[in-house]
Amino acid sequence: MTNHSVSLTVADRGDLPDFKKELQEAFAVAVVEELGDLPDGPIPSDEDLDKSINAPGAVALRILCDGKKVGGAVVTIDEETHHNTLDLFFLKVGEQGHGLGHKAWLAIEARYPQTVTWQTHTPYFEKRNIHFYVNKCGFKIIEFFHERHPDPNHPGADDPAGGEGFQFEKVM
Repeated sequence: MTNHSVSLTVADRGDLPDFKKELQEAFAVAVVEELGDLPDGPIPSDEDLDKSINAPGAVALRILCDGKKVGGAVVTIDEETHHNTLDLFFLKVGEQGHGLGHKAWLAIEARYPQTVTWQTHTPYFEKRNIHFYVNKCGFKIIEFFHERHPDPNHPGADDPAGGEGFQFEKVM
């Protein structure tokens, strides 16, 4: 798939139900692999997704490969500080492992050239994500959250990982 063109477009309102469903399906794969089952309801919940997508500065992006929808991302852009966050990032089930995620990340970086830092997080059990962010995209792990050191921005009450996870940062 190395010759395929990856691009981004802002997700339109009419596409958000599919966007959310595809994101939840992609996230469910790792949760089921780790826990053997999904907790009650999709991960993340519709309510959490709506909060993320509608947050101040948030932009829901569609990842396209040769014009076909293959994933998405939600970024929060701070136009004053340029310290931005990658809140959600996914490839549709079946689209992983072809280099599309890395191309999509590079497209996100190119879309926001004023960025000073990017931050993101992932559950501790998501080894593929940890590899992707650190080894492919150049992020550094800056913090590990767990029961005795909870993440103040992502409380883990309904988190299948129990709030355990890594905070990553990339200085541009």
